[in-house]
Amino acid sequence: MDITTCAFMGLGLIGGSIAKAVKKAKPHIQIKAFDINRQTLLLAMEEGTIDEAYPSLSPDFFQCDILFLCAPVSKNDENLKNIKDYIQKGCILTDVGSVKSAIHEVIAKEGLESCFIGGHPMAGSEKTGYENSNPLLLENAYYILTPTEYVSKDLLNSYKELVASFGAIPLILDYKEHDYITAAVSHLPHIIASSLVNLVKDSDTEKGLMKLIAAGGFKDITRIASSSPVMWQQICMTNTENIRNLLDDYISSLIRIRDELNSLPAAPSVDFIYSLFDTAKNYRDSFPNASSGPIKKVYDIHLEVPDEAGSIARTSVILAKHRISIKNIGIMHNREFEEGALRIEFYDEASRQSAIKLLENNNYTIYTAG
Repeated sequence: MDITTCAFMGLGLIGGSIAKAVKKAKPHIQIKAFDINRQTLLLAMEEGTIDEAYPSLSPDFFQCDILFLCAPVSKNDENLKNIKDYIQKGCILTDVGSVKSAIHEVIAKEGLESCFIGGHPMAGSEKTGYENSNPLLLENAYYILTPTEYVSKDLLNSYKELVASFGAIPLILDYKEHDYITAAVSHLPHIIASSLVNLVKDSDTEKGLMKLIAAGGFKDITRIASSSPVMWQQICMTNTENIRNLLDDYISSLIRIRDELNSLPAAPSVDFIYSLFDTAKNYRDSFPNASSGPIKKVYDIHLEVPDEAGSIARTSVILAKHRISIKNIGIMHNREFEEGALRIEFYDEASRQSAIKLLENNNYTIYTAG
């Protein structure tokens, strides 16, 4: 099946990023979009992301080869009822939600199983909205597909080819397996991160010293707590059982750690504490060093700069002269577990490597994580 037209119901961060990635990889594909926000549609048209804008639904909108449901999950039931009467034969119907069981159940109820392939791009950002969408958001990220048993191989292969064309990695899973896995590696971590941030907030001194000196380690493991509260509320409401079961297991592991700490300095507890960190380190170090998950890889370096006027500006000028773009730059006031006084973040690994070589040639001392 040759995909020539894609339609998007909702054009936020993920929908906009997919649309931009498709347009970049396959410029010949015509892209339609429906969104209740007219300014979003206008901006998408001005940027050339979409070819047709629909502020309201009409039969023409549904004339497409693949239809992406990118509106909030709470709208899926309503949208699927509208789609049922208009979707054309041979069209691939998909979504981008991070929980798949609920929508698969509605798809079965509405008799749409022959065309539905659930989709979950394992990518995201703490920012929201089309204005923050980026085609590079999906590069090297796993894009999980959960086809129903009634979908033809032709439709599935066409979708896989489209996903691969814009640099994502298609991975086919059963939808129930998907929900259990993502509960462990995505949903539970968000709950833990948010809970930890709230613990520090509630435990902080009147002067806010905990927030002031929060080091790199704390910021790294709580970065995802800045994600959309509405989205994560919906995820907890739709993947409740898996999250609850894994949360029970996690709580049990924390209780075990607390009990072992209470038994210190007894030898068995000393061994347990060492094993806790050693086992976690070995397993974590075995993860592939790529941005193939919901938490994107950060391309940064730390370097020593003198504490004098103009030192940061000189560093920036060196990079600018060689057309190396900086995504973020800042002074490291708290350097626990980190070296270097200045942190610079780049948009990709190629820019990071070029900057390392260039700055080392200019006698900078560079510290990298890998």
